[in-house]
Order: sequence, then C-alpha cells, then structure tokens
Amino acid sequence: MTEEEIAHGLLLKLLKAGNKTTAGIRQRVPALTASQIKPYSSLRNWHQKQQCEEVFLAARDAGAISFVRDKLNPTDGLIERIDLLDIGVLALFLKQTTHADVMADAKSLLAPYLAQHDVLEEVIEKWARMATVRGWGPADATDWIEAITVMEQCTRAQSVALSSVRETSARLLRNSKRIEQLTAPLDVLLQGSFEAAPRTPAEVWQELGLFKEEQPVLLAGNVEIVRGRVTAVLDEPYTGLPASAVRAVSGSVEAVLTIENLTTFHTEAKRHADSPKLLIYTAGMPSPAWREMYKRLLSGIAAGIPIHHWGDVDEGGFRIAATLAKTSAAAGHKLNPHLMSPDDVPFDLRRPASKRTLKRMKHFAELAGWSDLSEAVLAAGFTVEQEAL
Repeated sequence: MTEEEIAHGLLLKLLKAGNKTTAGIRQRVPALTASQIKPYSSLRNWHQKQQCEEVFLAARDAGAISFVRDKLNPTDGLIERIDLLDIGVLALFLKQTTHADVMADAKSLLAPYLAQHDVLEEVIEKWARMATVRGWGPADATDWIEAITVMEQCTRAQSVALSSVRETSARLLRNSKRIEQLTAPLDVLLQGSFEAAPRTPAEVWQELGLFKEEQPVLLAGNVEIVRGRVTAVLDEPYTGLPASAVRAVSGSVEAVLTIENLTTFHTEAKRHADSPKLLIYTAGMPSPAWREMYKRLLSGIAAGIPIHHWGDVDEGGFRIAATLAKTSAAAGHKLNPHLMSPDDVPFDLRRPASKRTLKRMKHFAELAGWSDLSEAVLAAGFTVEQEAL
C-alpha cells in the first residue's frame, strides 16, 4: 500500500464517521485520534510520512479537515488528530458521495412508488440509519424500481400458466438472469415486510407465476379428480399433476385441506390416504396458476363442505391464508383455519415476535376473515412453523 493510499484510507474512515454522525447513529464529533491514525504515524521513513501528509495538507487546504500536530513540535511534528470540517468537501476531495446525498437520490427515485408499496417507507427508514435490507442499500434504489416493474408486469399478466423466469426476464429486462438477481427485493416487496423470513428463490418466483424448473401440484386423498385426459382416483400416498391439468372434483368429498409445508403434507397424505378428504400442497405462496386450479376445484364442491387451511403461525402463513381465503370466496366457500390458533402451539415451540410482525399477522388474519384468531395472535405474541407442530 502506498503512502497516498494510506492517507486516503484514513480520510475514508473519517468520511464514514461523518456519515454516521449525519445519520444520527453516532454522537461524537467526527475525528481521527492518535490511535486511529497509526497506519500513518507508524511509518518509519520520514519521506513516507511527508508523502502521506501531503494528502492531509491538500484536504485541509480544500477546507475538508483540520489537524493537530505534536504539541512539542506544532510546526513539523507528527499529526496526532484529524477533525472533519465539511463532509461534503471531504467527499468531493475523495471522489465519493455522502450518505445524505445517496439517501436524497434514493428517496427521490422511490417517491412515486411509496403509495403502492408501503414497505418502501420502512426500507428508506432503515437505509437512513446506514443499515442494509437483505444486503441492499440506498445506492441500489434503481434495482428496487426494476423489481417493482417485474412485479407489475407479472401481476398484470396473471396467466393461468406458469412462465419461465429466464424467458420472462429476457423479455421484460433484456437480461435472462436479471429477475434472479432481483430475488431479494422482490421477496421484500411481495411480502410487504423485510422482517418476514426470507423465502427461497423458487417460492418468490412462484408467487409471480414464474419457474426455473416447473413443479407439479401435489394432491392426496381417496378422491376422484377430473384431469386433462382422464378421471381417476388420486394415487396413494399422493399424485403430482400440472395445475392446468386439474379440472374438477368428481364424486363426493368430505373436506378440503390446503397445507403450506411439504413435510406436513407428506405426513397427512399417508394418514388420510383412504379418506375422501382432498389434501393440496400449496408450496408456500401458491402461484396464479395454482390459485386458478384451486378455484376450479372448489367451484364444483357443494356448499357446506369444510374448507380449511393449515399454515405457519407467522406473518407468511397468514399472508398465504389471506390469499387462499380470497380465492375460496370467489368460488363460493369460506376458508377456515386448521391448527393455526396460538392455543394449538406448545410453549416450548413458541418464538417471540416483534410488534411490527404481530400487527402484520393480525392484518392478514383479518383479511382471511378470521377476526377472533387475529386478536388471539396479537395477544399471544409469538410465531411457530407448521413442521414444529
């Protein structure tokens, strides 16, 4: 490392401290003390020290910093302290941008989207404290706008058939891998929260109706299903079919239960293999094609047949439930929760949740039409994954 690089590195550290002070996460006046400038003071060669000092002198002459030398030799002695005078001038001197300026640009870029995506307010608030969201900071604001564009285009299409994520990415963004790179902001925007547990890329794309490798819908139970070319009873313990191939229920069915998690689905499929109870695996948040299939199935089932959903007792679980409840209502049925009450959860499996998460759980439970459960969830103050039950 050259002497100039050492000096620039120290000034960058001072700039970072200034950014923290401006952001309100640091109270002390931005300065580099003797212990912090050891990379300079520990240089053994006088000429090397002079080269390092030339950078400091240039920054001082620009009005960015001031410094204090050894009291015993205030003219030519070692620099013992460097104080920040003007963060904007220092940033310009270092060919950097201040955090405040980056934040101002990010806010300006995202302002048109705040009304439609409330979570962006929370993202901006976190960025303002110099924290990242899923590793993305305010300098990435244009990437979030790109993610919003993908969401809007996919929502507008709402195809009953799944689409290839790479083909869609090439068509929308002229880069076949770009949507995959935007998975983290897409997940936050879709869930409306950065506190919700990150989902796998496949789960995120599925909600948009996209796939990298198309997965069949898993159904179980001693139930006869009308398919594209045949009407037959589902195989034991389950059958996997494309969503588009599932047309309707033929004959009687005692109940319908959708299940969020795969382990739980496998367990229940074996348990109810001989029962006329239709079990359907949602694979997390179901795709538009899956929801169309679900609507077709429910539309052919008589009113009064119990329709239940079993998901995680957390924000994502109730968000999925709210989506399924909307589809159920469109098919003339009311969706009810199955083992999703706080009372169903053993004490040793409960995990404390933040107030923000609990409020969102309550919100989605209400959207599902589960008012009593929404109040119980808020009062309970915890989350739990379905597999734990």
